[in-house]
Amino acid sequence: MGQTSSDRRDVFADRLLGVAEFTHAHWFFGNLYEALVKIPDRVAASEASPGLPRTPFGAGSPGRYYAPIAPLSAPAAVAALITGWKHSGSRPWLIVGAASSITGAAATAYLLRSVNPKLFFSPQPLDETRRNPLLKRWYKVHALRITASAVALAAIRQARTLRLRSHG
Repeated sequence: MGQTSSDRRDVFADRLLGVAEFTHAHWFFGNLYEALVKIPDRVAASEASPGLPRTPFGAGSPGRYYAPIAPLSAPAAVAALITGWKHSGSRPWLIVGAASSITGAAATAYLLRSVNPKLFFSPQPLDETRRNPLLKRWYKVHALRITASAVALAAIRQARTLRLRSHG
């Protein structure tokens, strides 16, 4: 027998949950590492390489590690919510996962537009009196990102576990 449209949608929802779980684990552990080893302090204080500007993908910047995967996190969580909506048992977890993911993405967008350009990509490192307040703001918003990514990861994991149990 062939798969029904509903079966294909369930398979797609399960795959989206797998992608969402992987991308949120990548995001959470990357964010946690970044905070624990104080990557922002190092990048903000570093000089540009001779003849090269300070860029989001320059030496020491975590941008090159996040760029391939992080942008998939929120869309995967939202798509998993949409495709898994009919499963009432996992729906609350999918809502929490998507909402947390969107919150983290919004915090990231704020940092990328408002803090990171001044802090990390000025032609020269800022002096401490200008750098420290920006670092303080960066870490506060980053704490929100870590929390949002942890909540999203836990919720997506729970939704995925419930769906896997319901399949057999």
